[in-house]
Amino acid sequence: MFALPFLRRDLPALKGEKVLLRLPLTGDYNEWAKLRGESRSFLERWEPRWTPDELDRSAWRHRIGRYREDHAQGTAIAFFIIEKEHGRLAGGITIGNIRHGVAQSGHLGYWMGERYAGRGLMTDAVNVLTRFAFDTLRLHRIEAACIPDNQRSIRVLEKAGFTREGLLRSYLRINGIWQDHYLYARIEDDPAGNRTKG
Repeated sequence: MFALPFLRRDLPALKGEKVLLRLPLTGDYNEWAKLRGESRSFLERWEPRWTPDELDRSAWRHRIGRYREDHAQGTAIAFFIIEKEHGRLAGGITIGNIRHGVAQSGHLGYWMGERYAGRGLMTDAVNVLTRFAFDTLRLHRIEAACIPDNQRSIRVLEKAGFTREGLLRSYLRINGIWQDHYLYARIEDDPAGNRTKG
C-alpha cells in the first residue's frame, strides 16, 4: 500500500459548527463504553448484533487496533464526534471502503449516543466529514446506506445534501437480520444541503 500524506496518524481535529471530529484514542475507553452502554437499546436496532464482550476493554483494544490498521492502509478513517459545548464524546463517524483510481469513493457510517440525538450534531458531523472526504481525500462520491424506517438517519443524510438512489435488497445483517437499505450518495459537485444553525 502506498503512503498518502492525508492519512497521517497525527491528523488534526476537523471542526464544525457544533462538533469536533478527532481520531479515537486508547484512553477514550471509559467514556466510549459508558455512552454505548447507556445507549444500547437506542443503537441495537440499527447496528450489527452486539457480541457478549462488546463493551469489554479487550474488545475496545481490538477495535482501536482495527481503526489504526485501516487508517494506515488508507481504507478507512474512524473519528469520534465530540460536542463542542462541553467537550464530551457524542458518537462516532467513519469514512470506509475508501477507493481511489477510477472509483474515488467512500462509504459513510455513523452512530450517536441517545442523549445527544436530535440536536443537529450528526448533521454537522456528516457535513464536516463530507468536506474532508472531498477536499482532503480527493474523493468524488460518498455513499451511505440506511434502513428504510430509520427516519432520523434519512433526515440527517437529506439535510447534508445526499440523494436517495435506490433500494439495496437484503444488504446488511443488522441486529441478526438481513435488512434492506436505502442507498444515498453525494457527489463532489452536489450542493452542500441545508446547514443547521445553532
